[in-house]
Amino acid sequence: MIKSWVVTAPLMIWMFLDMVLGIHLTSHLVMDLAMLFGAGYVLFGPGLQTLSGAWISSKNLSPNMDVLIALGTVASLITGFLAVGFQLGLFESQFYSFAGIAAMIMAFHLTGRYIETKARGRASEAITKLLTLEAKSARVIRYGKEEEVSVNDLRQGDVMIIRPGETIPTDGVVVDGRGSVDESMVTGESMPIVRKKNDKVVGGTINIEGSIRVKATELGEDTFLNKVIKMVEEAQGSRIPIQEFADRITAIFVPVILVLALLTFAVWLIFPESLRPLLLWADGFLPWIITDLEPMSQAFFVALAVLVIACPCALGLATPTALMVGTGMGAANGILIRRGEAIQRLEEVTTFVFDKTGTLTKGEPEVTNWKTIEGDEEEWYRLIAAVENLSEHPISRAIMRHTAISELPDVTNFESFTGMGVKADVDDRSVLAGNQDLLNKFNIGIEGDVKNQFEQMLEDGNTTIFLVVDNSVKALLGIADAMKKSTPGMIAEIQARGYKTVLLTGDQQKVADIIAGEIGIDSVIAQVKPDEKANVIKQLQDQGEVVAMVGDGVNDAPALSQSDVGIALGTGTDIAIESGSLILIDGDPKAILRALNLSRETFKKIRQNLFWAFFYNVVMIPVAIIGWMHPVLAEIAMALSSINVVGNSRRLKNKNI
Repeated sequence: MIKSWVVTAPLMIWMFLDMVLGIHLTSHLVMDLAMLFGAGYVLFGPGLQTLSGAWISSKNLSPNMDVLIALGTVASLITGFLAVGFQLGLFESQFYSFAGIAAMIMAFHLTGRYIETKARGRASEAITKLLTLEAKSARVIRYGKEEEVSVNDLRQGDVMIIRPGETIPTDGVVVDGRGSVDESMVTGESMPIVRKKNDKVVGGTINIEGSIRVKATELGEDTFLNKVIKMVEEAQGSRIPIQEFADRITAIFVPVILVLALLTFAVWLIFPESLRPLLLWADGFLPWIITDLEPMSQAFFVALAVLVIACPCALGLATPTALMVGTGMGAANGILIRRGEAIQRLEEVTTFVFDKTGTLTKGEPEVTNWKTIEGDEEEWYRLIAAVENLSEHPISRAIMRHTAISELPDVTNFESFTGMGVKADVDDRSVLAGNQDLLNKFNIGIEGDVKNQFEQMLEDGNTTIFLVVDNSVKALLGIADAMKKSTPGMIAEIQARGYKTVLLTGDQQKVADIIAGEIGIDSVIAQVKPDEKANVIKQLQDQGEVVAMVGDGVNDAPALSQSDVGIALGTGTDIAIESGSLILIDGDPKAILRALNLSRETFKKIRQNLFWAFFYNVVMIPVAIIGWMHPVLAEIAMALSSINVVGNSRRLKNKNI
């Protein structure tokens, strides 16, 4: 751009002095030669890439927007040779030189391209921001000593020391300490999260408060941050259906404009006097109108303006710039768009299908109900915690979390019964904790209030654990996969927006119905085997539904792939994440609402961009055909149209999702 303007700016001043102010610095021959050589440098120096692109696309029979610029500028340059040839006596007919205009068109074209490139770079600044999150060094303990090493020299298993205010160098697991970690780059949530022993942490997040020691588990390209960067890059480079539509239009548009420019040239050449009144009328209020050109020069001048004004650069920018900003916003808000087409397809979704376990629920057992039959509840907490502490079963871990007893009494004669429960002696008292099968094994009956409570828990869809002390039932525990806090609100909001909701699960029909009743899901499809889930999605699609599937497990992967939009939870399995086209990093279902907002706003920008790109061409081409548009002004207008599209896409960043 700079090289082109170093030559073009003096040529413009020279033309202005000669044509507007009537100041003739040299003879016309010298001026035309200077314009010819100057324009030749601009076209075949700085503008060579544009000309090369035009040649390659023409050779492949797929003319693009570069072809219009190349034809206009090269043809203008040729008029310079014709004008100089006439003055040297080589040609009999006089021709006006447009060589200087060729240089100006190319200089403005390169300026527009430069501004577009800068704007597109800013549009994709999400990648740059993600890259800046990476730490450069890490403080590790090796051979009993603390030392600082480059992140590139980290090894799996290294224990890193992260003090308050420091960036966590790479993905790992907390092995000691307690810290308050800012994970906003991962989840989009501004509140810090407390991370303690055995919790996973992500490289690039910031330890706000407290000191922690973290064992490195993932390095280099395997880290979460690098995977995110790769996904965002792929999404920004992907093509979506509406982009294919714009490309097809462009492929037809360029040849049509070439034909239209030729027809315009022919009409102005054949009927110059009939069209001349249009120029004379506009000359009163459009200062760039030229009325004293020969018919051949006037026809060329008008056709050149048509070629330049019709260049559909804005069409080519309309979708990718909006997609760049949208994917970047998604990454900053905990939504990874793996496939760009998801932005458009999410706009068209009619039905949301949800997996249950780990998607709408926490995916781990939790004590949701405790009923004390008789005695001291605190004492029963202490006894059941003592025996369950010796078991690694998920239900035992749930009971430990519920009781939250830190000082436990001694346990003797501990026994575990697979699929039933545990038995032990605590403080010389016999303690059993398990299901009805365990009670039957030890001939302990249930009746009266115990039986009523048991039946009620079954009715509520809970797994029931009995606490038996000295052969007497003292308490009942209802165990269930607890609902995520945000699930009911998310379902209600999705339904309020007019979407149908379906619960798709392998659970028993009764349990699924209870869950659906709790959160208000429209319909339930239960007792579905993993390999049948994709068939259910296909059946819904065959009924005319556009389906978004939300899941997190290996068993959801086929359904995620089959659906029109697969939404995977980032807390789920790798295979589910790979099968999804959208990933909700923090696993919180309410992020679906943010994804819907992001899709709506991004696609709205794409539609606006395409409208203005088409509108610009529809309005400006007729203006050029009737001779009211100067080729240089046409190039400026074309560049401004492209810049407007990029600017409109960037305004997407101001939207709250």
